[in-house]
Amino acid sequence: MTGINKTTEKNLMVFTGRTHPELADAVARELGTDLVPSSAYEFANGEIYVRYEESVRGCDAFVLQSHSTPINEAIMEQLLMVDALKRASAKRITVVQPFYGYARQDKKHKGREPISARLMADLFKTAGADRLIAVDLHTDQIQGFFDGPVDHLMARPILAEYVKEKYGDRKLAVVSPDAGRIKVAEQWSRQLGDVPLAFIHKTRNIERPNESVANRVVGEVEGRWCVLVDDMIDTAGTITKAADAIMAEGAAGVIIAATHAIFSGPAKERMMACAAEEIVVTNTLPIADEACFDGLTVLSIAPLISAAIREVFEDGSVTSLFTGTH
Repeated sequence: MTGINKTTEKNLMVFTGRTHPELADAVARELGTDLVPSSAYEFANGEIYVRYEESVRGCDAFVLQSHSTPINEAIMEQLLMVDALKRASAKRITVVQPFYGYARQDKKHKGREPISARLMADLFKTAGADRLIAVDLHTDQIQGFFDGPVDHLMARPILAEYVKEKYGDRKLAVVSPDAGRIKVAEQWSRQLGDVPLAFIHKTRNIERPNESVANRVVGEVEGRWCVLVDDMIDTAGTITKAADAIMAEGAAGVIIAATHAIFSGPAKERMMACAAEEIVVTNTLPIADEACFDGLTVLSIAPLISAAIREVFEDGSVTSLFTGTH
C-alpha cells in the first residue's frame, strides 16, 4: 500500500473580534478553552488590521463576532479574520454571528434596492467561511442565502423558561407584534403551556425605517399577562406602542421578550416610559451600562452558542439542542 496513513486529532480553536469580548469569554469558558490571542487595530485612515498570535494550521476554527455598533466595522473585521484563517491553512472555518447584520434587508420592497442580507452571506462565503452559526435570524429565508451549512439557533427556550418560571402562575397570553411573526408566537404559546395567542395589526411606512403604527389588538388579552415577543428591539418604537395598545385593551400586564437588544437612539427612554412590567433580552449584542435600567433583564446566550459549537465540532446534532432528540 502506497502513501502515508496518519490519524490526526481535531483541534477546536475559538477566535473573537473586538465588539463583544464578554460574550466570547463566556463562550470559551463554557467550552473549557481559551480564546486565541490576536492583534487588531485601525490604521490612521480607518483600515482594519488583524493577526493571530498562534498557529492555526489544520484547526477547526470558530470565529465569533456580534455585528454591533459601529456595524460596518464589526462586519469588516470579521471578514478579515476569516480571510486570515483561510490563508493560514485552517481546516474548517465556522462563522459565529450572535447577531447577523443587515438581516432586516432580506427582500426588495421597491425597485432598485439591494438584498443586503444575501450580499452579507456571499461576502463571508467568498472570504472563506465553510459554515455559519447565527441566533434568531430576522427571517428563516436568510438560511438559504449562504452557500453552505447554516445552524440557526433560537433563544426562545432560554427566554421562555425565564418567563415561565417567573410568571407561570398567572393567566398568560402570547402576543406577536405583527401578523408576520405569528409562527414564532405559536412556538412560544406551546412552550408556555398552550396559552392563548394574539397579534397586533400594524402598518409600517417603508419610506421611514423604524416607524410603525400599532393599530389594534387581534385576539383576547383582557385580564391576562401578555408576553410580547419579537426578535429584536432597535429604537423600541414598535414594541412599546404594541405594549401600550395591549394595556389599552384591558390586559393585566405586559412582559416584553426579545433576543437582540440593539437599543438605538431613544430606545431606553421609550422602554422606561412604556407600560411593560419587565423587558427580557439576551446578550447577543453588548449592552452599555448607560442603556440599562430597572425592569431590564439580560439573559446569557453563551451556553446555547457553546453547546452549538460543541455539537458542530463533534459532528453531533445542533437540532437536538431544541428537540431533545438526535
